[in-house]
Amino acid sequence: MTHGRSWTDEQLIAAVAASRSWRGVARALGLKGTSSATISSLKRHTTRLNLTTTHFSGRRRWSDADLSAAVRNSASWTDVLAALGVAGTSESQVRVRADALRLGLEVTHLAAPAAPSLSDQVRASEYQPTSLRAAGTSLAMAWFTLRGYGVALPVEPQVYDLLVTAQTGVLRVQVKTCSSTTSDAHWLVTVGRRPYRLESSAGRVPYDPDLIDLFFIVLGDGRIYLVPASAIAGRVGINADTYPQYLVGDASGLLR
Repeated sequence: MTHGRSWTDEQLIAAVAASRSWRGVARALGLKGTSSATISSLKRHTTRLNLTTTHFSGRRRWSDADLSAAVRNSASWTDVLAALGVAGTSESQVRVRADALRLGLEVTHLAAPAAPSLSDQVRASEYQPTSLRAAGTSLAMAWFTLRGYGVALPVEPQVYDLLVTAQTGVLRVQVKTCSSTTSDAHWLVTVGRRPYRLESSAGRVPYDPDLIDLFFIVLGDGRIYLVPASAIAGRVGINADTYPQYLVGDASGLLR
């Protein structure tokens, strides 16, 4: 025993070299207790003897001074880990953060950039052409409402999409959309329907002009047409560019 110790410096040197942890050192020296006081004593004497413990598993590879400098000179936790030469794993970051907290270091400047708010995400979102069909009825309702007309959706499925109340009566409106042009740059709008109770592969048939008063058409470039059913009676498809007299608006601002 040396100065109250049950082991010699030579035994400690051999134990540190052969072990992978402080508990392993204690076991190698025959110390059954693994109290913090025992471990602190072993660390103190290891430091006195200038022994290396870099081979210990789980041991940090940076000093307090290294961490202080890294935190002070970095702009993010990722930078801190890089400055310490530590792999950027979640476990490593937890250990480095814990050490920084223990040292009372100022780390507010290392906070991760705030994630974009929901409102910012919505503002930055882009127009989805595939969604134009779903938005068509809403666009039609807004267009008529902004012009002072009463607008209603049918309570039950009908051949028309909207009922628009005008001074002269109620108009039955069918909404159609076309999100993109053909290969030869034509806006070909489908203005026919598939017969009820038939499979989706059935051919389209024209709308009965006695059941529809107006077609509200929105193109993928934002142009809006309001075409009387009588002008396209008997057709299942039209080229919108051939109906310039029925162009009534432009919603391109919503699509860009």
